[in-house]
Amino acid sequence: MSEYDVIVIGGGPGGYVCAIRAAQLGLKTACVEGRGALGGTCLNVGCIPSKALLHASEMVHEAQSSFARMGIAAKDVSVDLKKMIDYKNGVVASNTQGIEFLFKKNKVDYVRGWGRIVGKGQVAVDGDKPATLSARNIVIATGSEVAVPPFAKIDEKRVLSSTGALELTKVPKRLVVIGAGVIGLELGSVWKRLGAEVTVVEYLDQITPGMDGEVCKQLQKILKKQGLNFVLGAAVQSVDASGKEVKVAYKLRKDDSAHELACDAVLVATGRKPYTAGLGLEEAGVALDERGRVAVDSHFRTSLEGCYAIGDVIAGPMLAHKAEDEGYAVAEIIAGKAGHVNYGVIPSVIYTAPEVAAVGKTEEQLKEEGRAYKVGKFPFMGNGRAKANFATDGFVKLLADAETDRILGAHIIGPAAGDLIHEICVAMEFGAAAEDVARTCHAHPTFSEAVREAALACGDGAIHA
Repeated sequence: MSEYDVIVIGGGPGGYVCAIRAAQLGLKTACVEGRGALGGTCLNVGCIPSKALLHASEMVHEAQSSFARMGIAAKDVSVDLKKMIDYKNGVVASNTQGIEFLFKKNKVDYVRGWGRIVGKGQVAVDGDKPATLSARNIVIATGSEVAVPPFAKIDEKRVLSSTGALELTKVPKRLVVIGAGVIGLELGSVWKRLGAEVTVVEYLDQITPGMDGEVCKQLQKILKKQGLNFVLGAAVQSVDASGKEVKVAYKLRKDDSAHELACDAVLVATGRKPYTAGLGLEEAGVALDERGRVAVDSHFRTSLEGCYAIGDVIAGPMLAHKAEDEGYAVAEIIAGKAGHVNYGVIPSVIYTAPEVAAVGKTEEQLKEEGRAYKVGKFPFMGNGRAKANFATDGFVKLLADAETDRILGAHIIGPAAGDLIHEICVAMEFGAAAEDVARTCHAHPTFSEAVREAALACGDGAIHA
């Protein structure tokens, strides 16, 4: 029997950050992970490998579409898919090994195996060396898994989850993506740039549900221009992979008419669900909510004394950085400090080209709340750096309180949007007004000047628009 101050079940972004922070605060800590590699879904089969392929495929697109305009001769650009996948795998391996190094550096015990709560402060580990560990505190950080709809059977060969879509050995001629959310659009973009004919089928009447409506329309327009096809308002009925072609049957919600798409592969990107299988939660007395998530209070405490939960397995957006913040906060709470997460300032990013990033309220939310607000917008067409980089699609949109000028939200579609959004995150964390951003000097020429111009547009007006 090993005694710990903290046992973290799950080595994803929330779990490993929690374990490292707990150890930094002087707590004897173990992290139990059964995948065989640290980093969770995000690092192994999600965020990191998808960004590697997005980057590689964007380089292909740049070589094909922009090099000649810049005077660069790059004839007969070709793709070696095996090498590209090897590159992606190398990026993943480097990062997972990096986390193991951080565990050793911070004296976190890495316990390989699947953890199961067998009672208050007790975790049984089913692995190469079965054991029962005990701790004053347990943190559930088991993340999420693919939510497979009843009409599809994933085989990771022709009917793919995001995991299989990252391991294809050849580019499909025709790819159908079911779901126009972040995962579907990112991976659809990858395979489109590598040569596939991509059709995205979405149940709702718009892509990227929950994002600012104006941004959604602009993103769809840009992606259509890039060659992605969209079928919106479509309810998929079945996915049949029994023949030479995969057939996707759907009905249009507006008139209930039946249609069918034939393709070589289908990516099912209809969302994720909390991963709680095999944790022994019911037997241990850990309550779940109506959607199968672990129920927690404002301090991440579950119904079992001394047991906490964070990340995708609890309520809130399924984002790696949200899990990291919660992991950091719960470690501090366990150590007797004031851990806190500001859920009003959690950014979200879609890593298409151009990127889409958002933080805070959307216009739709502010209208629903009946709140008086003002809008400052600036197009990247007016940004010198964007013109030089052939990256003028998109805009920055800033929302501020009509009376106080306090920033309420920001929505960016354009080059480096995922990096630019953090200026507004910091501003919102400090309760800044749009004028505070507008009066802050920004280096020229940079993409970030577009953020300042949008802030100026909340006042007397932008300079370059």
